[in-house]
Amino acid sequence: MNINSKSILEHLGSWPQKRWPWLLLAAAATGLVLTALYMQHVNEQNPCEQCIYQRTAMIGIALFAWLGAAAPQYFAVRLVAFTGWIGSAWAGLSSANYHLWFQREANPLFTSCSAYPNFPSWAPLHEWLPSVFAITGMCGDDGWRLFGLNMPEWMQIIFSIFLGLAVVVIAARLFATRRI
Repeated sequence: MNINSKSILEHLGSWPQKRWPWLLLAAAATGLVLTALYMQHVNEQNPCEQCIYQRTAMIGIALFAWLGAAAPQYFAVRLVAFTGWIGSAWAGLSSANYHLWFQREANPLFTSCSAYPNFPSWAPLHEWLPSVFAITGMCGDDGWRLFGLNMPEWMQIIFSIFLGLAVVVIAARLFATRRI
């Protein structure tokens, strides 16, 4: 490995201990959640079951990123923030993949999405905050498009980027510093 690529890895590997990368991630995820709420309440794009799960995953990324930004110098905080970031990004990507399968492959006569999200009984988010977590749309609706891609396709790309970014940063950190 040459000096230049090693210094890039060391620079990237130092990011988890700095506040600004966590703030950037938190701002991006929070901005996407606010965009979803704008799409719902202003543009009247009613969220389906899978949309709510993707929204919940994006909120998870935002919350764990805000946690990382609060105290990036502590190993335990970084570990929890990374774990939550990766878990949330994976859950969101899985939901976006299922949503796309539902729209493209599923037989609409034999499958449908639920009218109520399947949150744990100890955290019925759709009852606590229905304006954010209530299902008001159908999974098969495919009306909104941007550059030829619909919402689940965009969410698939976004969650893939968030997940890929986490893997790259952790790999650089482990390679450059041998620790998280």
